[in-house]
Amino acid sequence: MSDFIEWGALAQVAVAGLVVGAGIPALFALGLRLLTQPAAAVADGAPQAPARRSMPRMVGATLCLGVVVGVLALGLTFLVSGGH
Repeated sequence: MSDFIEWGALAQVAVAGLVVGAGIPALFALGLRLLTQPAAAVADGAPQAPARRSMPRMVGATLCLGVVVGVLALGLTFLVSGGH
């Protein structure tokens, strides 16, 4: 059976599928999670002002979403240029 299956090529396709199929959506979800505003505190039944987003969260969200947009742009460029 190994005469019909190229195991190296199969492994490359499996790794690429995991990265693109699970990694990019997970990175997008992480970016959105970092963008969400922390919950407002409730004291004595009255809601307080919502907490502000911290700078590390904003930087992390920007990096995550920037990578996702970059990968999408790279993929579209590859497809439009005639790559298969």
